[in-house]
Amino acid sequence: MLKEPEMERVGSLEEQPRKVLLVLENLPVPHDRRMWQVATSLQRAGYHVSVISPRPPEDPDYCVLEGVHLYRYPMLPPTHSVGNFVKEALYCLWHTIRLSKRVEREQGFDVFHVGNPLDIFWSIGLYYKARGKKFVYEHRDLCPELYEVRFKKRGLFYHLQVLFERWSYHLADMIIEMNESYRQNALERGKADPEKIVIVRSGPRATEFMPVEPDLSVKRGKKHLVCYLGIMGPQDGTDIFVKAAHHIVYTRGYRDVHFLAIGSGDCLEKVKQLAQQLNLNDYITFTGFVRERDLLLRYLSAADVGVASDPDNTYTARSTMNKIIEFMAVGVPIVATQSIENKWSAQDALISPPDDRPESFGDAILELLMDDERRRFMSQYGRQRFLDCLSWERSEQVLLTAYDRLFCGLPPNTPCGK
Repeated sequence: MLKEPEMERVGSLEEQPRKVLLVLENLPVPHDRRMWQVATSLQRAGYHVSVISPRPPEDPDYCVLEGVHLYRYPMLPPTHSVGNFVKEALYCLWHTIRLSKRVEREQGFDVFHVGNPLDIFWSIGLYYKARGKKFVYEHRDLCPELYEVRFKKRGLFYHLQVLFERWSYHLADMIIEMNESYRQNALERGKADPEKIVIVRSGPRATEFMPVEPDLSVKRGKKHLVCYLGIMGPQDGTDIFVKAAHHIVYTRGYRDVHFLAIGSGDCLEKVKQLAQQLNLNDYITFTGFVRERDLLLRYLSAADVGVASDPDNTYTARSTMNKIIEFMAVGVPIVATQSIENKWSAQDALISPPDDRPESFGDAILELLMDDERRRFMSQYGRQRFLDCLSWERSEQVLLTAYDRLFCGLPPNTPCGK
């Protein structure tokens, strides 16, 4: 049953819906689970929600899904050079400008809410602020560090992204950060106003992401299954996962194991070729992106160990990886780099190799596969920690409260009525 203040809010929204436009550049919506959860949370709370994002080739340019209006443009091929990176930024900026005018005409919106990467939408935010709309900056990635890791250099575009990040912080009426490390970045590098900042952590809904009956066929008749989950870009360490599998099978000689790589990205074909070169075709399966949540849960529920092989660097050290929380939600013990945020999120549900070498990852994975009791403890601990503090249901309340404050004309961390 709704509490009295919540009933008042829903009633007021029914009389005159608050309208929000969400924008994402790097992934399609609803494939991007984080932005889709933001969209559906706002929609269920009575907001009128529209979204602009790229789209996969098979999807329509416009549709309404679960009450959310999706406006999408064709997705460009993967980016492999700085020149293509700039081309992609300009392409997405143009389509976002074009479609935002269409959304304003057809749906209307009071809030222009952008999720990075890239930090290029401050310019559109400035335009809409001049037209009396609110600008929300959802800081999902450290773009300067992501650029540095991806292209192995800094230079002009690195420093431009630092500047664009700071402008985004300064122009925003509300800043949404993923974790405390990102909040510190906003305060220190971004010189952001602390009253604008709220932390809305990523995590799946507990009611939708849970252990289920496993699909044991993905084990290919082996005793153990080791799973990678997520984006496969240059910065994600999928090659480390493949080389660790080779170390386990051919160096350590343990062959009663299969490896499952769930996800897609710029490096998918490259790591497939690597697996073939390492003679792992019989030991590893690449599923691509798994759209159906029920199928993904059956795969994860069959896993004995989940691997987040992102190398330790300036980007991963402070970022919360969605795969960590998703493994915990299903009760999968984790082997991952012990970054600040990995350690905070998973705690005793995670073990870390001493370094980023594939051999170290392989040894840590094998050690965990051989210890049934430890895996059982880590599974139960991770699932309970997810339920206690990392599920989307908990983040959702922070998001909706912050939006209420925004529409009250108050800083996001100032309660309405004060």
